[in-house]
Amino acid sequence: MADKQRATLADRFDQKVFDAIYSRALVYNTCWEDPAVDRQVLNIGADDRLLVITSAGCNVLDYVLLGPERIHAVDANPRQNALLELKLAGIRQLEFEDFFAAFGRGYHPRFEQLYRQELRAELTPFAQVFWDKRVRWFGSPNGSFYFHGLSGIVAKSFHAYLQFRPKLATSIRELFETRSLDDQRRIYDDRIQPLFWTPGVNWTLSRQFTMSMLGVPHPQRKEVQQQHERGVAGFVRESIEYVFRQLPVWTNYFWMVYLRGSYSEQCCPEYLKADNFAALKAGLVDRIELHTCTVAELLAEDERVFSKYVLLDHMDWMSSYHPEALAEEWALILKRARADARIIFRSAHAAPTYLESLEVGPRGTLLHDRLRFHPELAASLQPLDRVHTYAGFHIADVVA
Repeated sequence: MADKQRATLADRFDQKVFDAIYSRALVYNTCWEDPAVDRQVLNIGADDRLLVITSAGCNVLDYVLLGPERIHAVDANPRQNALLELKLAGIRQLEFEDFFAAFGRGYHPRFEQLYRQELRAELTPFAQVFWDKRVRWFGSPNGSFYFHGLSGIVAKSFHAYLQFRPKLATSIRELFETRSLDDQRRIYDDRIQPLFWTPGVNWTLSRQFTMSMLGVPHPQRKEVQQQHERGVAGFVRESIEYVFRQLPVWTNYFWMVYLRGSYSEQCCPEYLKADNFAALKAGLVDRIELHTCTVAELLAEDERVFSKYVLLDHMDWMSSYHPEALAEEWALILKRARADARIIFRSAHAAPTYLESLEVGPRGTLLHDRLRFHPELAASLQPLDRVHTYAGFHIADVVA
């Protein structure tokens, strides 16, 4: 009983730390979910209305390229929406070369001037205040926008670490220059793996503070610990080794931007490609609507009906700390879902226990009875995920 109480107190402390960090900072400066996988299961068309958690906005911009009727981007953290606002303003007001310098390379020497003259007036008051203080993130010749925000600080710390490990730094750089899986595996196995997985790296990855900086709350860390015999560090190692041994690194812009601080024109999110930028500027960005609130608050405010939901991984921590709010959210998701609606979300656990026990609606119907899951489809796509840091990818259709 005492151990359980100590664990509970530790959980509460870790959650307070995460809440304090999350409530004051931009957590994600780029999305950490693979939209190429999402596209294969969402089948987005002209009659679709999507609800998507904003995160860094990259995937919202990816989905809208498929021409849906509307995308509602929702995030309880106003700083995440402020980032998407800045991207939308940049698409509307800037030329592609300036936009790519800022959001592709993460550095534009004149970005502060462009912000003051072209972008600021396009932003909401909160976003103006936020970026007034942080626009210099894009203007450091020795840095990158992608070294800012919480996840960016972790990336910047790793870059500082590599300055003391020149052989490892050279090997990582050459890894991203490969164009065959055989060469990629050889460099990883022979030159990176022996140097990278030190006791210090394993210890750092096992700390909750590191996970909080990456936007991973304590409940998700616990889920990983419970299903992986080597804990968080072992899970991260397994994920990284799969990415760098099994998937072509030259198309993996997710890991590139954090390991190098920038994208390339050949390896970047879809919204950073010239033709797609032109399509967004021509009007597709006007199909995006931002909401700074919770998913439940958005769904409760009017009678909108949604055909696709992209819910990321936020339900992991809600199931541990706010189960009543999670039940309310799912009830509203189902209430506002079109008859053929599809829902996708990710999880730190391959089979979250709440999916079997959560009751929704006034009759207390089991959530699992209101959804038809597609585990075989999810399992077939999971190996293609270029991020590969989620144990669970879940695809469900609403049961009428």
